Amino acid sequence: MSIEHLIAFNITLIAAILSPGPAFLVAVQTTLRAGRRAGIATGCGLALMASVWTSAALLGLDAVFALFPWAYAAAKACGAVYLLYIAWNMWKGARDGIEPVETPARNAFLRGFLVNALNPKSMLFAAAVLIVIFPSDMSYGEDAVVVLNHLCVELIFYSALAFGMSTSRVSRGYLKAKVYLDRVASVILGGLGLRLLFSR
Repeated sequence: MSIEHLIAFNITLIAAILSPGPAFLVAVQTTLRAGRRAGIATGCGLALMASVWTSAALLGLDAVFALFPWAYAAAKACGAVYLLYIAWNMWKGARDGIEPVETPARNAFLRGFLVNALNPKSMLFAAAVLIVIFPSDMSYGEDAVVVLNHLCVELIFYSALAFGMSTSRVSRGYLKAKVYLDRVASVILGGLGLRLLFSR
């Protein structure tokens, strides 16, 4: 493994994080609703579980899912139901006023962790990227470097996102467009949940 491999992996990883998926939307919504601390805690949960999926991909968990399709189907169903639950609550509360909510860091962390834990496609994506970018004969030490690198990239990204989204200018803009932004986010999350539920 060379530094070029890590650079290619990081570019792909950042592009994936920026895509409008459940992890990014939950991180943004939590920061806007509950503040910077909760946003960072959510990002930590997302980052930890994402790096766990990368570890699983390096250890061959995708092969286990291929061998036992029912396990993948069960994981997908749980993830889809959770995304639909978040989407429904977001839609239902779109017109509600928003007050600064004191969200315990532990709860925010757990929410981020669950969003990625209940999305087995994160692991399959990681497996596909790892196969394409990295050599197949990496040592356990090199595997550990990849996982630690993944964790650090996500922690830095979500911490920076929380700082940016928690500024007063962004918060004021969100309040003005809250009903529309919440409805759009809920539709996207609901669509992702349905896609996860019915995709083969």
